[in-house]
Amino acid sequence: MTASFEIKSAQLPVMSLVTKTSDLRQVANELLSSYGPDSDNADFFDQDAVVIDGSKSKGVVNADGLAALMAALIACRLKPVAWRGSPTDEASAAQALGLVIASPEMTRGKSASETKKVAQAPIEVIKEVVTEVIREVPGPVAATLVIDKPVRSGQKVYARGADLIVLAMVNQGAEVVADGNIHVYAPLRGKAMAGASGNANARIFSTCLEPELISIAGVYRTSENPLAADIHGKAAQVRLSDDGQEKLLFEALKS
Repeated sequence: MTASFEIKSAQLPVMSLVTKTSDLRQVANELLSSYGPDSDNADFFDQDAVVIDGSKSKGVVNADGLAALMAALIACRLKPVAWRGSPTDEASAAQALGLVIASPEMTRGKSASETKKVAQAPIEVIKEVVTEVIREVPGPVAATLVIDKPVRSGQKVYARGADLIVLAMVNQGAEVVADGNIHVYAPLRGKAMAGASGNANARIFSTCLEPELISIAGVYRTSENPLAADIHGKAAQVRLSDDGQEKLLFEALKS
């Protein structure tokens, strides 16, 4: 046993990019279109670790396509760290590119007391893009960030690991992002993204809902799809449906 270090197991929050096609160049192009430097969501990720999961791909991927996808992930502010798939040649290509080979099912360690409990399925949040981006929820959000000044066009507020409360207007062109819930006690006219780390239970509340974009755990809706008359400009909340369809529900708040 050395005095300068010790090696222990660790559990880290990690994303999983699930590809549905073996054409990884197509995946790379669509990923860049949704989250690349020139997209509207260029700042959505923040150097998050990601596992490339090709287990659902139809066909065998090649090394060039995998390299292109890794470059796209890096451009989207993601860190590809591992590959999950079945064919041996895919694993060899992934290892040659510096990726770790992930097992088909990642298991978590349990304490002695937890072994007596029935195991619960991990929470998976599927983002509405052509390829599915799945985040593991790292844990409950406890902190709260309070903003008492208007969030102006071009400004972005991110409550990392926290709920966000805004007591003034969120102007068009501004962004408010939180890993937990978002409360805006004023007109919400910019972009609001709750559950940014994958918390599908997060909600968005506003006393005047007029957003450019609303997103919860990556499931989003833009102003191109107008809100209903009883919701637009009214006090309302936004949440994800609990029927497995991953749809945004807009509900009026009654006094």
